[in-house]
Formats: sequence, C-alpha cells, structure tokens
Amino acid sequence: MVPCAPALQLARRLGSFFKLRRRVVAWFPGLRAETRSVIRRLGRVQDRRRGQSQSLVESDFPGHANTRQGRRAPGSAPAAEPLHAPRRPSPRPGLEFSAGTVMASQPNSSAKKKDEKGKNIQVVVRCRPFNLAERKANAHSVVECDHIRKEVSVRTGGLADKSSRKTYTFDMVFGASTKQIDVYRSVVCPILDEVIMGYNCTIFAYGQTGTGKTFTMEGERSPNEEYTWEEDPLAGIIPRTLHQIFEKLTDNGTEFSVKVSLLEIYNEELFDLLNPSSDVSERLQMFDDPRNKRGVIIKGLEEITVHNKDEVYQILEKGAAKRTTAATLMNAYSSRSHSVFSVTIHMKETTIDGEELVKIGKLNLVSIINLNTTVDLAGSENIGRSGAVDKRAREAGNINQSLLTLGRVITALVERTPHVPYRESKLTRILQDSLGGRTRTSIIATISPASLNLEETLSTLEYAHRAKNILNKPEVNQKLTKKALIKEYTEEIERLKRDLAAAREKNGVYISEENFRAMSGKLTVQEEQIVELLEKIAAVEEELSRVTELFMDNKNELDQCKSDLQNKTQELETTQRHLQETKLQLVEEEYFTSALESTEEKLHDTASRLLNTVEETTKDVSGLHSKLDRKKAVDQHNAEAQDIFGKNLNSLFNSMEELIKDGSTKQKAMLEVHKTLFGNLLSSSVSALDTITTTALGSLTSIPENVSTLVSQISNMILKEQSLAAESKTVLQKLIVSKSLIFEGLHLISLQKQC
Repeated sequence: MVPCAPALQLARRLGSFFKLRRRVVAWFPGLRAETRSVIRRLGRVQDRRRGQSQSLVESDFPGHANTRQGRRAPGSAPAAEPLHAPRRPSPRPGLEFSAGTVMASQPNSSAKKKDEKGKNIQVVVRCRPFNLAERKANAHSVVECDHIRKEVSVRTGGLADKSSRKTYTFDMVFGASTKQIDVYRSVVCPILDEVIMGYNCTIFAYGQTGTGKTFTMEGERSPNEEYTWEEDPLAGIIPRTLHQIFEKLTDNGTEFSVKVSLLEIYNEELFDLLNPSSDVSERLQMFDDPRNKRGVIIKGLEEITVHNKDEVYQILEKGAAKRTTAATLMNAYSSRSHSVFSVTIHMKETTIDGEELVKIGKLNLVSIINLNTTVDLAGSENIGRSGAVDKRAREAGNINQSLLTLGRVITALVERTPHVPYRESKLTRILQDSLGGRTRTSIIATISPASLNLEETLSTLEYAHRAKNILNKPEVNQKLTKKALIKEYTEEIERLKRDLAAAREKNGVYISEENFRAMSGKLTVQEEQIVELLEKIAAVEEELSRVTELFMDNKNELDQCKSDLQNKTQELETTQRHLQETKLQLVEEEYFTSALESTEEKLHDTASRLLNTVEETTKDVSGLHSKLDRKKAVDQHNAEAQDIFGKNLNSLFNSMEELIKDGSTKQKAMLEVHKTLFGNLLSSSVSALDTITTTALGSLTSIPENVSTLVSQISNMILKEQSLAAESKTVLQKLIVSKSLIFEGLHLISLQKQC
C-alpha cells in the first residue's frame, strides 16, 4: 500500500477536472460554430484582404517559451508519493551566496531590451574531412565549401557531371580544414557576450551520424590540462564555453555560480544522465510552466555545480557512460538519443539603492540570467542506410519521428501558420522557446563531403536552409530580488512539510501502488488533454479574435466608406449647383462671344482695308525709294560731272596761264627786239604801246572774272539740287514713319482679332 493525499482532495480534484472537461467539451463546439459563422460572413472580405490577414497572423504569432527544469525535493522517496497529481515545481538551483539565497529563471515579459522586430536563427554549416571508411570505399567529394561567399555547393549528378549542382547560402560556412577554435570564435563568442548580458541562447548541432556533432559540441580532452580555452586544439564548444564563462565572470568580480544538467531524450522518454542513483531507467516527467505558457518544467532533473573545465569533462564522461548508444553501419558508437546539455549561471549584483538582485541564465551560451542549452540532435540518417535492425530500427524510427516533428515545426514557423506542433514530440516541446521564441538560437549543421552520404547531406542542408527563415525575438531575463525568492521558497517548504506530515502520520487514504500509478497516469493524461484542449481553445479564440478584428476593421472601413459617400454626395450637390451657375455664365459668355464675333468681323473688314492701304502705301514707298535711288544716281553723276568740269577748268586755267606766260615772254622778247630795233621809235610810239598794253591787260583780267562767274553759277545749281534732295529725303522719312505707325496699328488689330 502507498500513502497518498486525502481522498477528499482527490475527489475534489477529479470533480474539478471532469467539470472543466465537460465545460470545455460543451463550449468548444459552440465556439467553433460561432467562429465558422463569422468566417462565412466575412469570407469575401477575407479573400479581398488575404494579405492583411497574413500580416495579422504574423503579428499574432505565438512568442517564445523557456525550457524550465526542476529539482527533486530533498528527502522525498520515489516509493511514496501523494495521490494528488504532482505539482509543477519551478527550477530552483542554488546560488552560492553567504545568505543562502536562491532564485528561479524567468523571462522578463516587460524587458526593455526586447527586440520587437526579431532576429533570424543563425545557421552554420561545418563539413568534416574524409574518414577512413570513406577512403577505403573510394568515395569522391561532392561538397565544396566557400568560406568567403558563405556558400555550400553539392554536386548531385555524379563525378562525371559537374554541371548539376545545388548551392545553399548560410550565415557561416566552415570547411574540412577549419579548427575547433575558429568555429568557437565565430559562432559562440558573440553569443556568450549576449548570454552574460541576460539573453537566453541556444546552439544545437544537427546532422547525420558520424559527421562530427559530438566532436564539435564536446571535442576531446587534451592531455595537457594547463591549456586555456584559446589554446586547447581539441576542446569543443561546451568545455570552451564553461572555461570562458569562468574567466569572464571572475574578471567581473561578482559572486556567481554555474550549474549544469544533462538530459537524454530516448524513445520519446526523458532520462537524467547526471542522476547519482544507479537506476538509469528512471524516467523524468515534463510539465507546462504555469508562469510561462510555452515553457516546460522537467521534474527531478539534477543540476550539478561546476567550478572549472575539468569538472565539465568529468560530467560529460559521466553522461556519455549512461547515454544510450549502439553500433550502426554509419558509426561504430552511435548515440541513439537526443541530448540537452544546459548550463545555468547565477550572478549577484547590487543596485544603486543597495538592493541585491540575482541574475540567472541557461547557456544556449550570459550577464543577468541566461540559459544556454547546447543541443545535439541524434543522427539524422534514414533507417535503411544506418544498418539498424529490430530494436535499433524502432529506435531509429522514434529518432526520425522526432526529426519529422522538428521539420514540421520548422515548416510551420517559416510559413507563419497559426498552430505550431510543438507538443507532438518531447524534443520540439523542449526546444519550443529556441524555435520562434525569446531565445537567441544558432544551428550548426554538420555534413560529410563523401558521395556515399549525398542523400543525407542534401537532407541536412535542406533542413538547415529552411531553418534560416525562423524568426526569434530574444528577450532579456528578469532580475529577481532576494525577498521574492525567499517568499517563494518558504511557500514551497511549507507545502513539502504538509505532504511530509501527511505521509508520516498516514492521515490519508491508502491504495495499491498499481492503482495509484494508474490513477496518476490517467490524471496526467487527462491534464495533458486539458492543456491540449485549452491550447486549441486559445488557438480558436485567437482565430476568432483575428476574424473579429478583421470584421471590425471592415466595419470601420464600411463606416468610413459611408461617410465618404455622404461627403461625396454633398460634394456632388455642390458641384451641380456650380454647374448650373456655370451654365448661366456660359450663356452670357456665348452672347458676349457672338457680339465679339460681329465686332471682330467689322474689325476684320477695317483691317482688310487698312492692309490694302498699306499695300498701296508700300507700293508708293517702293516708288519713292526707286526715285530716291535715281535721284542719288543723278546727284552722283552731277558730282562726277562737276569734278570733271573742275578738273578741265583747272587744266584750262593752267593752259591759259602758260599761254599768258609764253605771251608775256614773247612780248618781252618782242619788246626787247622792238626796243632794240625800234629804240628810236619807242619813244615816239609810247602812247600807242601803252594803249595796246592796256587793252591786252584788260582782256586778261576779264577772262578770270568770266570763269569765276560761271563756276559760281554751277555751284549755285549744285547747292539747289542738294537742298532739293534733302527736302525730298525729309519728306520720304516722314512718309515712312507714318506708314510704319499704320503698320503697327494694323498688326495690333490683327493680334486682338486672333486673341
């Protein structure tokens, strides 16, 4: 017989359960019918606004969940449990402070450092070198890794066909020559800083058996124990992470503690690989976290405090010894289960007011509370290629079932579907917060370069490439005060005391262990059914809320359209009034236009007459210009004649002067001759000679006078002609100016007519 809780309490709990179940069963169809009715009414609206509906689904997509882990209550015996269903304990790893304070890891729902837009999961690919078996099989390489371009190219057409390739792009790509420290620095170091700042981070390796998942995550222990995390050539991510955590936290000078746990998921059952008991088949139970609707609590999961990397290696060796393994064709020592290695970090800090706060984390790799869960997915090869038979084949089937669920979860997250099937496997339920939650997540996909493993390599790359599109929203964990923690643990201690007292005093109902386990199992199943129904209800409520919101949006849009229609109607009436006024104005303008047309016709006739006058005037002007040209030609001819006449006159004057000079000379000679010959007669002939001389001089004097008179007359004629030409020119200029004014007036009239 097993002591249990009072029967009354059990009856009340069962009654409450069945009442809740009846309410859920009765209410759920009505809600579904109401939702369908609303959806039918809004069918057309949904079709029209499909894009908006999709955006609403994305904005309403569930957030994140943290993996919760609990500890077995001290002093509790596995053989004696109360009848009532086990409570869902919150994780309470101890924090080694002088006051003995402890606290729980809880996400900060109001964190200020919340990334509203979210971050995509980081996906890294690592390709290992050829192993001995692949070399013996003469396998050729089908994988090319480009570290610079971050691409992985896979030849799918065989060795001869180099044109058939598939290329995948990832956040980082590491080839066969990449060292452990390079992978750690590139992938883990940036995440570790965020962990210390208080973010939940997850790194999980995924790939075919024998591609280096365990080597990447755990590595090998170097014989030189004095190696630092930077110098150790063989250490994997886990020991390097723990070593660097101790180094960073020690440098910060704050009080801290680091605890680790190692969980195995085998055949959809949970096992604690660090449980000190010898019963390795003891299964752990997983419950929903009441403080976080997407979180889980692992009841009885052991957490061990570590102080250095050597203890980490010891813990890994201890867990590896308990882990379920078996030989396959792919790997002589293949893990037959998924494992989750969690590192919980506690730090104490003091506020400005002197209040002590505790920061916690689980290392998905931290400052404030950070949870880093390093996940190693069991080999992803198919059953046939792994060589598993009988029991091992069933194990491989369960493993692949988990991976299939993981694939469905990834697909649902990428496609933004309203329901994500986290609860269909233990693995996805634990990773719920890491896939689409509040955790910073990185995936290391390990592949083989050999052609023998082409199918598995392509499958791994497809998984990883799809996971790139998952969006997480990392959120800082909440700091808790010492008072809140003490109050929480005081309540837990009181509850445990009451259970212990009931067990000691045997103040309850006793039933057989088989009945107790059956009732407990049935109650657990029913509670899970309730949770699933509640989740479905929440999903339907969410859908109803979305549809209602869509309906309200459409209703608001319809109201807005009605308001717009009313405004447009008023505007139409106003426009019609304006149209009537415009028509009246049009009639008036038509009347004015007809009057203007008649006036324009008159102006056109006047302008035509003016144009005719202008043409005639233009002709007169042309004649005047011709006359002026002729006048100018005559004046020019007269001027030339005057010049010729003047020249001839001057030559005549010169000839006359020469003749006069010759005559004078000859006369002087004759006078001399006469004087000589007729010297005697001179005196008697003086009077006669004087008379002749006077007559000759008078003739010479009259000739210039006549010439000057003639020149004077000619000059007067020229002056008269020039005066007449100037007067004609003035008259013509006045006539041209008047005609130009007439032309300008006609031009203005024609422009007015055109306007």
